Amino acid sequence: MPDTNPPADAERRARLARIIRWCVAATISYNVIEAVIAIGAGQAADSAALISFGLDSAIEVSSAAALAWQFSARDPEVREQREHLALRIIAGSFFALAAYVLAESALALAGFRQAEESFVGIILAALSLLIMPVLSYAQRRAGRQLGSASAVADSKQTLLCTYMSGFLLVGLGLNAWLGWVWADSLAALIIAAIAVSEGVEAWRGDDCC
Repeated sequence: MPDTNPPADAERRARLARIIRWCVAATISYNVIEAVIAIGAGQAADSAALISFGLDSAIEVSSAAALAWQFSARDPEVREQREHLALRIIAGSFFALAAYVLAESALALAGFRQAEESFVGIILAALSLLIMPVLSYAQRRAGRQLGSASAVADSKQTLLCTYMSGFLLVGLGLNAWLGWVWADSLAALIIAAIAVSEGVEAWRGDDCC
């Protein structure tokens, strides 16, 4: 009696790889738009948190692009060979973001900059809170089932955007409605701490399964 398990397993892995490619494409598309809006609104409001949020979106695009490059290979063995480099790129993107955020927050807390209110940023943060968790969950689930550490690490990059959206929403809200300008810098520092933690995990390759 012929064994149907290998073809069935290959079909399942191919389906999971397609899900990951779809999530990556959706993440790139959304984050390009998000980065343009956030950086523009952040510069207008001189908001470290909002600019950092926009840069995270840009970095997330590079992270997703690295994963797209990995999964552009149809051969599972080639994808595995590309895994290590993809993880390094994803980890590096976290560290780059954290370094920038720390520098911007230090300038703001030292009094060189003062964030103004940004209702565009508030709307953008709220929208990201709705979209990012869905993309992150779908990609993380498929990545774990496929056994891909880079796919899981990139999904955590997307999940980080959710956390950042929450902190950004609080920081911008407190600044807009209560005039607490320091809340913007505090939100940015929290974002930096999360970025470092996730970067270390991605560098170690501890994100899978």
